[in-house]
Amino acid sequence: MAMFSRSPKSTPPLRRRQEELISREAELRERVEQLERMISNTSRITADTPRPRREEGRTKTTTSDKRFHVSVALPDERYSNESGSIRRPRSLRKERREGRIVFLVLVIALAVAVIWLASHLHF
Repeated sequence: MAMFSRSPKSTPPLRRRQEELISREAELRERVEQLERMISNTSRITADTPRPRREEGRTKTTTSDKRFHVSVALPDERYSNESGSIRRPRSLRKERREGRIVFLVLVIALAVAVIWLASHLHF
């Protein structure tokens, strides 16, 4: 039977922990009561203030917040209706053809330069 009995050392820490929890609970209840008093005081104060003053305070906060809602992106000129004529985007076929021709001319010029260097620099 003595094997199953609890040691007397385990009860004081448990009792100490219970006392800590009870004191913590009392502190939290006091804090809740204090916050409830603050809420009731602010609601009473707002009920006492005249309506124009309350709206004035509200507009002050909204006007100061508006300056932070600024778009950083530049307006896209391609899709704006402010330009005088509305026309559809032109085809890029002509630019592509000219680009291919310029590319072929440069490749041919490079080939000619390599052939000329190979024939004149005798490796």
